[in-house]
Parts: sequence; C-alpha cells; structure tokens
Amino acid sequence: MHENQDAQSSQRISIVYFGYDPLRHSVLAAVRCSRIIVAAGLGVIDYKITFAKKYASDEEHLRAVSDCHRRSAGHVLQALLANGGIFIKLGQHLAAVAVLPLEWTSAMRPLQDKCEPTPYEEVEALFRKDMGAPVSELFDEFDPVPIGVASLAQVHVGRDRKTGRRVAVKIQHPHLAEFCEIDMAVFEFTWLADEMRTNLPLEMNFVHEAANAERTKEDFKSTRTTLYIPEVLSATRRVLVMEFIEGGRVDDLRYLEKWDINRNRVALELAAIFNQMTLLNGWFHAIAAQFRDCALGSRPIFDLDPELRVNYSKLWLSLISPASPTTIADRRKYALLVGNIGRIWFYPVFEAALTGRANLEGSHTAGAAEHPETFKRGSGLIDLKRQSEEEKEAIRDAVVQNGILLSVLDVLRRVPRRVLMIFKLNDLTRSLDHALMTTHSNIRIFLISAKYCATAVWQDEQRRLIDEMQGMGFLSLGAPAPIFPLLVVS
Repeated sequence: MHENQDAQSSQRISIVYFGYDPLRHSVLAAVRCSRIIVAAGLGVIDYKITFAKKYASDEEHLRAVSDCHRRSAGHVLQALLANGGIFIKLGQHLAAVAVLPLEWTSAMRPLQDKCEPTPYEEVEALFRKDMGAPVSELFDEFDPVPIGVASLAQVHVGRDRKTGRRVAVKIQHPHLAEFCEIDMAVFEFTWLADEMRTNLPLEMNFVHEAANAERTKEDFKSTRTTLYIPEVLSATRRVLVMEFIEGGRVDDLRYLEKWDINRNRVALELAAIFNQMTLLNGWFHAIAAQFRDCALGSRPIFDLDPELRVNYSKLWLSLISPASPTTIADRRKYALLVGNIGRIWFYPVFEAALTGRANLEGSHTAGAAEHPETFKRGSGLIDLKRQSEEEKEAIRDAVVQNGILLSVLDVLRRVPRRVLMIFKLNDLTRSLDHALMTTHSNIRIFLISAKYCATAVWQDEQRRLIDEMQGMGFLSLGAPAPIFPLLVVS
C-alpha cells in the first residue's frame, strides 16, 4: 500500500469508471454545455437591456446596473452548481477576482465551501479500483462521512491496518474524469481557459500532488517557519493517503483563541510563506490552511519564471514607493512587462486588481475622475490608511459604470495566467488578514511582500554581477561566489 501505484499516470485523462456510452454522454454533454450557454446568454441580454435604458438619475442607473449584476451572477451560479465538478472550481476563481463587481464575487463566494459529497458507495468503488483492494482490507477504521468536501475530491479519516496510524484519505470524485474533456471545451469560452487547461490535469493527479508536497518540504527545510506538510503514505492518480493532523480552519477565531494562537502572527506567517514560495522559490504550492501551531495540507502548483518574478518584484516595489514622475513611469513600465498592460486606460484596473485598493495618486489619466472624491488616495502602498467605506464605495461605483466592467474583462483576458494566479494569491492574503480581524497596521502585509520583493531583486542582481565578473575573468567558474549583504524590513 505504501508505494506509488500510478501505472496510468502518464496517460491522458480518460473515462475510467462508468464506461463509455456515446448516446448517454452526448446527451449529458449537451445538457451541461446548454446550462452555461443559457446562463451566459441571459446575462448578455440583461446587460444590453439595462445599459440601453434611460435613467432619471445616476443613483437609479447604478441601482439598475447592480440589480443586473446580481441577476446575471445568480444565473451563472445556478448553472455552476447544477454541473458541479470543475465548474465549482470556475466559480471559486470568480469569487477571488477582486475587481469584478461585488455582486458577482459575493454570489460566487458560497462555492468556496459549498460542495456536495459523493455517495460512499461510489467512493468505495473508486477506491477498490485504484488501490486493488476494498477499504476494509487496508484500514481498521474508515469513517464513511467525509470531514471535508472540495470541488475535485473529498477527505475521509481512517486508521491504517499495517501501521495503526490515523490517516487522511483524499479520494477524487468519480465523475470528474468522465466529463473532463467535455467540460474543458466549455471553459474555452472563459478567460480562465488556459490556466484551467494547464492546472486541472495536474490537480486531478494525486501522484503529482504528492511529489509537490515533497518538493515544498525540501524548499523550506532550511527556513525557520511553522509550515508543516503532512507525510504522504501512498498516492495513486485518484487516491492520496496522508498522515492525519488535528487542526482547525485558519480563520476559525474560536479555535485560535482556545489554543492561544496569535491571530496577527498567523496572518504574517501565511503572508511570508506565500511570498517565499512565489518570489524566492519560483513556484507556488497552493495550500489548504489548517492549524495546530501551524499545520498546512498541500495542493497543486503554479510556477513563475525568473524574469517574471523579478519584474513583478520591481513593480511591487514601485507601488510601495511614494508617487513621483519616475515612480509612476516605473509602475507603467513593469505593468507592461508583467501584465501585458500597454494601453494607458487599462493600467488603473490592473493596479486595483493587484493591490485590492483604489488607485494610487497618478494612476488615472487626466479627466478620468469626474466626481469629487470623499477619500484621500495614497501616494504609495506604504502611505495607505485602513480601507474606508468611502473607498470601497468608490471602487464599486467605478466598476459598475458602463464600460468599466468591459475594461475589467479586457484586463483579465490580457494578463498572463501566472499573473492572474498572483492576483488570487494577493486576494487570499488580504482576505485572511481581514477574516482574522488582525490588529496590526493595515500596511504590514504590504511590507511583508516588499521584503521578499527586495530579496528577489537583490538575488537577481547578485547573479548578474557574478556572471559579469566571471565573464571579465575576475572569478573562476569553480570559485565560491561572493556573498553580498542585504538589509530588509522584518
């Protein structure tokens, strides 16, 4: 049992559980596709009618647009819930995109933890097929009720018969592979298609997930951190058996209080872990956070090439710095290199998506702000105060105006998929800081990012200098590289 059993891991994902019935699958595929097409069509019609109408006041116009957002999001939500599986994953992506209208992100937020469990009989059948033995043969105990259900899999608690250890058994939903190719074809209609096509096959292969867990352990073995990756005992493509760790949700304030875990420390520790993964290690192993002192389960990854990491770090440092002609020019320069944002009127949307805040000074083109503002914009991220209701309202008003939503969608289509994942990661970090009701300064999370950005830029400069010195003959290829000191904010 404690060896990888992945004889088909290199094969393309195919229908493996129910067998292939052309007529049945054609009918079901048509039903699944039609749900999405109908929901999207209803939204398009609703938006056209709403924006074509004349309104007596700006307030009435904004209210009508907000209602249209809510109706359209509701249609899409029902379609995603009806299809399930990776469509739930799409809704989770939408819930995390901060620049989408509040009505959309709020509608999709229940999908973060609203997943229906697969009946135990179907789970047991998949387990027997993949593991070559029934559950009762490998476990002394096995709870048929899952302790957690996600869009792609569910987790059961058992006790390993050979070792007596309590284990967490992650089992993929049997229907996923059946409709994978069909559902991915539907995703071609979304700006998330590339990212979903790249990551989903990896996320549906638990052997890959097990290897990523080991890689993450290796990356953090010399780092002083409370990150803990449970030991993997066995992995097949659809079944993952891991060490069971008692814990609570990262945002469970009662649990944190019971075990005297400092909420501020939790938020800062997670921010540091996320930033080290993306900016220094060059890849991110998405984590489902669960705490003892700090215990984290693991999930699949996205990677960042060195050039993107360094340019993103320079962009973030320019956002931290006070606004000046040079700083603003740097922000635009690195927005182009990082996010493919060349058109000047797309930049404010890109900046807001990246920071989760209203635009900084100098971000808008002349005449962009037509109404007096009720809040003061920051010169740089370090200058920001805790977000006020006035600022939140200004962001909502900007997004629901005619034409602004189209700019948001244009930006999301232009931004490279890896950068889109960074947007999600930033949103996650900020939302956790909010959910934990932290008492530290609101810019503390920004400073954590700045620390790792500065380190990434320094490491890049160090490599460049070493390469130049070797090229000029000052260093032999076998000589140890010089170590340059770095002062960073902790």
